[in-house]
Parts: sequence; structure tokens; C-alpha cells
Amino acid sequence: MNAYFKEIESLMKKVIQEEQQSVEKIAAEIMKRLSRGGIVQLFGSGHSHLIAEEPFFRAGGLVPVRPIIVETLMLHNGASQASTNEKDPEFTQTFAGQLDIRSEDVVIIISTSGRNVVPIDVAYIAKESGAYVVSLQSLYYNASEQPSKHHSGNRLEDVTEAVLNTHVTVGDGLLLSEGTPYAPASGVIGNMLLHATFSRVIGMMIESGIEPPIFKSANLDGSSAHNEQMIATYSKRIKF
Repeated sequence: MNAYFKEIESLMKKVIQEEQQSVEKIAAEIMKRLSRGGIVQLFGSGHSHLIAEEPFFRAGGLVPVRPIIVETLMLHNGASQASTNEKDPEFTQTFAGQLDIRSEDVVIIISTSGRNVVPIDVAYIAKESGAYVVSLQSLYYNASEQPSKHHSGNRLEDVTEAVLNTHVTVGDGLLLSEGTPYAPASGVIGNMLLHATFSRVIGMMIESGIEPPIFKSANLDGSSAHNEQMIATYSKRIKF
């Protein structure tokens, strides 16, 4: 078997075994917050932002999902500069005033290492707003070997109320070449955990007799009217 397939399959099995309780807990809180009129907001910088955008406007996915867009933290505007910005203790103030995080929301912060300044800043802002704050990260990065770069000394998991642990090894590589990790796993596992969590939210709603807000594929005939109704319901909070 291809070495990557073998290793990613093994990691997926580990995550499925270890993260069931976290997925259940977080899904239950999301359902509760959605019932109060909240939405799910996702934040990440660099490649973590790609994970934040994956569930947005997604066929078969939850409708009330909003990625927090900060273009100067995204790859297309300069990947190396985005990486620098994420570690800058002054950078969050450039966009903090544009955030619309409310007490009824869930905010998921995506950062594999959990140590950089801006994701931790956003977690603090979300927590102060009364939102339920979740991190999607790897706890293989730990305080003793990868200390926080935040002025508080706290890592991301110290600020959030729940963690979705990707179990990705330090360096984000499943394979090694002369000591250098390669074949990244965080994108695959991060997306898997988010879709598993949101799918469980939908399942819980169905079990409770609640019609879940789900986007239908735009490639299915007759889906437009349904999707337009969904968009209208959440358009005051989310720009679709």
C-alpha cells in the first residue's frame, strides 16, 4: 500500500477512537447555540484558513457556518507575510473591530501548533464575547517543547472550552526523510473532524425532531429554492 495511505488510515482510526466524546460534547453545544439563533464561526490563518473555509456554503453541510476572513492572514496575499502576521503581537488589532462574535455563537479556532499569537488572541476575544470556544489543534505540540508565543504564556488549549485533537505529530508529516517530516496530515484530519462534528449536529437535530438547516448541492435540480430560503434565514449574520 502507498505509505501515505497506510499512515493516514492509521491516524484516522486513532482520531475516530480518541475523539468520539469530544465530537459528541461539541456537537451538543453547537445544537444548543444554534437553537438560540447563534452561528458557528471558524478562524484560522495560513493553511488553517483553508480548513475554516471548507464547511462554508457546503453542499450537505450546515448552513449557519461562517469563516472569519482576514485576507492578510491568507496564503494568496503572500504566504510568508501571513505567517509573520500570525505571530505579530500587534496584528490582531488590525481586524478585531470587524469581528461580530456574539454570546450565542460557537467559535472554532484552527491552529495545528496552538502556540501562535493571533489564534490565541481571537480565542480570548471570542471567550470575552460569551461564545463557546473550541480549538482544532494537535496536542502533540505541548507547552514544554513548543511554548506559547502569546504574551499571556497561554497556549490555545488553555483558553478554549473544548478541543478537537487532530493527533498530528510535531512537524505535520506522516513520513520522514533524513529526519525531515513530510506528507502533511493536518488538512485531512482537520476537515474530517469538522465534518464529523457538523454531521453529528445534524444527526442530533434529526433525533430531536428539529429540521436541520442543510445546503443542497447546487448541481441537484430543484435545489435553488431550498438554498435561497436557507440563505435568507441567515443573511443578516453571514455573507453568502
